[in-house]
Parts: sequence; C-alpha cells; structure tokens
Amino acid sequence: MDDLPLSGRAALVTGGAVRLGRAIALGLARSGADIALHYNTSRQAAGRTMEEIRALGRKGVLIQADLRQEAAPDEILAAAGAAYGRATILVNSAAIFEPGDLAGTTPDLWEKTVAINLRAPFFLSRAFAAQTDSGDIIFLADARAERPAEGYLAYTLSKSGIIALTRSLAKSLAPGIRVNAVAPGAILPPPGKGAEHLRRLAPEIPLGSTGTPDDIVRGVLYLLAAEFVTGEVLHIDGGQYL
Repeated sequence: MDDLPLSGRAALVTGGAVRLGRAIALGLARSGADIALHYNTSRQAAGRTMEEIRALGRKGVLIQADLRQEAAPDEILAAAGAAYGRATILVNSAAIFEPGDLAGTTPDLWEKTVAINLRAPFFLSRAFAAQTDSGDIIFLADARAERPAEGYLAYTLSKSGIIALTRSLAKSLAPGIRVNAVAPGAILPPPGKGAEHLRRLAPEIPLGSTGTPDDIVRGVLYLLAAEFVTGEVLHIDGGQYL
C-alpha cells in the first residue's frame, strides 16, 4: 500500500458523488489518497461512493454543501482540514450543464451556472492555497470552452473562465502549487440522454470513438504525477476540440 503514488495525501473532490467526480474520487483512492468527498443533493450516491473508497482501504469523509452559497468554499475546506489536517489535492469537478441560448439564458440560469461552475472553484482554490503552500489543483474544463456548442451559452462561458483561471493561478501560485485542467469531450451522455447520444457523436470525432471515465482518471493522475507541468489544459476528447 505504501508504494501507491498518492499514499499519504488527502484529496478534496467536489461533486464527487456521481459521474466524472465519482470516477476521479475512486481513481485517486485507488492510487492511495484519502478522500474528502463533497456533494450537494446526491446524498445516497455519495454514501455509496464513500463505501467503495473505504473498501479500498482509504479514509474518507463526506461534506455536504451548496456551492451557490458564498460561505461554502471556506466551510468545505475547513471540514476537509478537520478530517485530514490539510488536503494537498483539490479537484474542482462539480458543475451544472443546463441549456440556454442568448434569448433563453435567464438571470437565474446565469447566476446559478456562474456561481457553481466558476465562482465556487475560484474561492475553493483561494481557500485551498491559504491552507497549504504545496499541492495540486485540478479543474474540469470542457472541450466546448474552445469549440462552443449551440444552446449552452452560460455553461460555455463558465468553462472558458475555468481555462483562464487555470492559467492565471498556475502563474500566481507557482512554484509550490501546480494548477492544471482536464477538458473532457464525449465521455458520458448528458443527464437525460442515453448511450445512443454518444454513438451519434462518434463519427464526428477524429479518433472515431467516444471516451470513458477511466480516460479522464488517467489524465488527472498524469497531471498529478507530472512535476514539470502547470497551467496545462489537457484535452481528452479524441481530437474533437480541433
């Protein structure tokens, strides 16, 4: 167990109960990290994920918080710190993906999307940097940030902000804290859609197929191991963003 690459480190994963957040939390645990797993409403799913983490021999703590609340970032980091002393890995995974074009983006949708997808990661990263002078921050960006899809304007702008934030923090937090992002492409179908959605996308992707959550986990683990990489946005999308 002691020779696992993340042994002795604690990771905070937001949105870690479901989808890519869950896959990343489990991937970090398999590599030896203890996990502080944030969730908002997915209490049962969070509990099941935590059972799997502990079955791997890792320590784990669940942290419930609504990222729309301004106090949430500091409260989440405080809870992780109470469990582990300090986390040295922060994975900003939590996000919402709701449709809205220019005419259909209401003030409520705008505020909710920016609060969860961009404001919370910013202030979580600030709180993280205040409690450690070394470690790693990983953001989940999106291929759509550089190749916008129609009908998701607020979401696309929030993920474009994540890319700018990745590069800005990589400079301001160096050399102690490395900051990188992964930009998934067609990995999981959007909520409410099934596998057929991915099958329709495959012919449009240069590599001719869609990906899996394991592809994202491998990307995160690579960025955590790559000591001479910071400010990078790693596209994991089969070349779709091109």
